Amino acid sequence: MLRRVQLHREERTERSGKPNAPRNNGAVELRQLRTFEAVIQHRTVTDAAIALGLAPSSVSQQIRTLEAALGVALFARGARGMELTAAGKRLQGWARTLLEQADAAIRDVRDERRLLRLGALETLAAVYVPGVLERFARFRPGVEVEVHADQARDGLLRGVLEGQLDAALLLDAGDFVGGLGFPAPVGPLTYLDLEPVPLALVAAPGHPLAGRDRIAGADLSGWKLLVNVPACSFWLAGQRLLGDAPQRVKAGGVPVMRAWAERGLGVTLLPEFAVTDSLAAGTLVRLPLEVPALSLRLVWREDQEQQPGMREILYAAARP
Repeated sequence: MLRRVQLHREERTERSGKPNAPRNNGAVELRQLRTFEAVIQHRTVTDAAIALGLAPSSVSQQIRTLEAALGVALFARGARGMELTAAGKRLQGWARTLLEQADAAIRDVRDERRLLRLGALETLAAVYVPGVLERFARFRPGVEVEVHADQARDGLLRGVLEGQLDAALLLDAGDFVGGLGFPAPVGPLTYLDLEPVPLALVAAPGHPLAGRDRIAGADLSGWKLLVNVPACSFWLAGQRLLGDAPQRVKAGGVPVMRAWAERGLGVTLLPEFAVTDSLAAGTLVRLPLEVPALSLRLVWREDQEQQPGMREILYAAARP
């Protein structure tokens, strides 16, 4: 009779579409969590299998075993591939935390050099990243830093939130991540401001505003301001400083804005390090407007500080 009742229970479970009750007391293996992450990232079992070097059937089996161990469905097949269920979304953060802690434990037991995966805006890579690396080398010599440069701020923040990066170097201002005017991040991030990044409002030497002793933001009313895109730090800094007075002209990235300004096509707001040579050569002049600096901001996920020694590693970037 007991056997018959158990069989009926399993049949009801199968008909309901939910995984059978776990037969291993809910035990979950790290390899299953890595496979789970790969399916999330690649959206299909086949692509996840290629990335992991496994057969698709092995990936499917590991996911089924994980679902059975947890007693919940983690994925549903959607128009864009494997879609996370509500339970899968809850597991996603836990999986990343557990895998990070396991990797940290292995490195610690093996006495291996700690790896810090640092993202940085390409704008900052040549000028500010070397100084940060030097601080790590001086104050945390046991840490190996792997730098990933990206043009997009959103890509860096996504990398931090999803665990591909431990921290990222951005430009920002204000009392929270995105305080310059960026959309609020979708996860719990914290930050440390490392140093100021001065800005300069510049134009060609013959620009009518160049001959004045002093100007205010309102004086740019009707003049052309060369900009990149609304998600750019310098666009937002210009919006905060100048408001809607100047006419925005989309030029492109920093080199394009600088080149167009040198040709007299408008004024532009850029980091000082990007226009130092042009100012020295006289192809650009600084307009007499007081411009607040931005902050070189190191951003990381709040739960990163739970990893042994991570807080000390991150704060080493700010030491003089």
